[in-house]
Amino acid sequence: MTLPVAVDAMGGDNAPGEIIAGAKRAADELGIPIVLVGPPDQVGDTLGLPLVACTEVIAMDEDPAQGVRRKKDSSLVRAAELVRDNKASAMVSAGNTGATMASALLRMGRIRGVHRPCIATPLPRPGRPPAVLVDAGANAECTTEMLVQFAQMAAAFSTARFGITEPSVALLSIGEEASKGTPLVKETHKVLAEGAGVRFVGNIEGRDLLDAPVDVIVTDGFTGNVALKTLEGSLKFLMTKLLEIFTTNEETRAAMDVLLPHLAPLMGDLDPDGAGGAMLLGLEGVCIISHGSSSATAMRNAIAVGHDLAEAGVTEALRSAVTPA
Repeated sequence: MTLPVAVDAMGGDNAPGEIIAGAKRAADELGIPIVLVGPPDQVGDTLGLPLVACTEVIAMDEDPAQGVRRKKDSSLVRAAELVRDNKASAMVSAGNTGATMASALLRMGRIRGVHRPCIATPLPRPGRPPAVLVDAGANAECTTEMLVQFAQMAAAFSTARFGITEPSVALLSIGEEASKGTPLVKETHKVLAEGAGVRFVGNIEGRDLLDAPVDVIVTDGFTGNVALKTLEGSLKFLMTKLLEIFTTNEETRAAMDVLLPHLAPLMGDLDPDGAGGAMLLGLEGVCIISHGSSSATAMRNAIAVGHDLAEAGVTEALRSAVTPA
């Protein structure tokens, strides 16, 4: 029997409406069993989906650690416990990222030997499987041992999620040469180059993030999050300006009619809603973190990612990949 995906019905700026709508789509269109988690009086109409009742919600602006400690009957904590107790295959939330991580870490626990969990975010590569950026925001300060484990886990994730055999791995730095970068980057480069169970190919620069020439990009969580938000903002700006130009006058509207069928697939590849969410690697269970403004489409896709990864046995793959800290 396939276990359901536990969905935090109260997570995100558009909760509960868009969250429930996305969960319903995942159930109807993809056949994925779902269980919502949240306070019944705040969740409202579940559209026929089962609900695990709780009494509390950790707000988007709430301190993550304090929220998890104080609100033990929150939707996030209860969703993590469903995975821990083998009553759900994965948990998905578009809520407070720090609280999602804390709930999953405290309730599911870390894979033995993992120093710190990390966030693996897919980056679009039109016509090819996405590249994986890790860490995308879980750990602002890192050690060499942590970055090496991130590389190992992200490579295993790339294989389990995208079917890439022996994914290529690179460090994000300010130059391709091994001598470039911070002391942390240079030390990590040395360790990975000497052999750490991954196919390390050297450094790449920030300009290489879109349509990346490698399958896994490793960095600390501060740099990774800044890079990710920069990409998202730049792409949003570009798409908005293109649409403005296309609607300037009759000539540009005529050009839009010709070009839009060719641009639409690219826009689809670059739309963050298509990826759905990022996985928190290093836990004894599957936890998918979706962005706070997730639409029903983003939530549908995030649930699909969680379900597929659980079915693929990604946790077992991560256990096998990690060199104990």
